[in-house]
Amino acid sequence: MSPSTAPVEYAVAIDHYLATLRLGEASRRVYRIALTTWAWHLVGRTPPRGKDRRGAAPPIVPLALLDAPDMGQRLRTALSLRASTADPRTVSRELSILRGAIAWWRTRGWIDADPLQRLRPPSTPVSEPSALSPEEVEMIFNLPVGLREQTFWRLLYEATAPIERILALNVDDLDLVRRRARKAPSIRWRGGTARLLPLLLLGRTAGPILLTERRAAPTTPAHDRCPVTGRGRLSYRRAAELFTSATTRLTPDGRGWTLRHLRAAGLSHR
Repeated sequence: MSPSTAPVEYAVAIDHYLATLRLGEASRRVYRIALTTWAWHLVGRTPPRGKDRRGAAPPIVPLALLDAPDMGQRLRTALSLRASTADPRTVSRELSILRGAIAWWRTRGWIDADPLQRLRPPSTPVSEPSALSPEEVEMIFNLPVGLREQTFWRLLYEATAPIERILALNVDDLDLVRRRARKAPSIRWRGGTARLLPLLLLGRTAGPILLTERRAAPTTPAHDRCPVTGRGRLSYRRAAELFTSATTRLTPDGRGWTLRHLRAAGLSHR
């Protein structure tokens, strides 16, 4: 798309950007909420808080406003304000989402400036989860769960790729013979996953490898829907809930483990 066909409104530019991303419905909703929230900051207004933010109609913002000379300072002020009302991880995620959108709009020639240049999220201590022991991992793999969970957990443990990248994989991304992803050769797996994947993908040649239990909504983008079953791509939130819920019986405090614990175990045991 050429600069001459650039959308006038920021909201329309958001729609174009989200249409290019491989996201599940839940993740897409998070991205839209984050980008829409920045609309208030772009015009110097304070967005609604909490649940009110999701249902509120955002201000109409010209996309060209991102090229305004004072936009960098305006966003810096907005970031400080947001950091005072939200935890650092949330602020960092929202800033990262906006940064990705701005980078894409700039490559399209829709805006020229980068108002986020030299703007950094608030610092936050990053604590990596402690790796599970081999015995604990074996307990996880022996849990009575469905084929989808068995395959996903094995793949995450063996490939040790970021969780989002695993969930974003499609059937035609996989090279089952070489046990790797075609466009991301660093994503490789071993025998456990190799035994399960053909069973999970039986009869499917396209669409997400990890699907929801139900059919996707009619508005779900085609790349997030299985052309055979009509089911949608499994979201990070749902995948995390299922794993933690299933592992509550394995932890002394009954709180379960997280997917990050399992990935950390894969990295450690390699």
